[in-house]
Amino acid sequence: MAMLDGNAIAGTLRTVFGDEVTAADGTCAHCGATGPLAEVHVYVDAPGIVGRCSHCEGVLMVIVDKRGVSCVDVSGFSALSLPGTVTLG
Repeated sequence: MAMLDGNAIAGTLRTVFGDEVTAADGTCAHCGATGPLAEVHVYVDAPGIVGRCSHCEGVLMVIVDKRGVSCVDVSGFSALSLPGTVTLG
């Protein structure tokens, strides 16, 4: 599988979150590393989109489209700070 960065799914993230979020900071629940979503290692060849931590390769997020509905799991983040909003986590 080819690894991309978070910028490769900017359009999908905009659809899911309703805004540009590649500059948002996320904290990995596995290793505690913090960085922008643009630096997440992304794999799009899986059944859906899988985002992994660029430090430990722990799974941060999974986005799957099922019959036109985006199913999103961001449980790999212990915190997610979206620009202009409060921190989730």
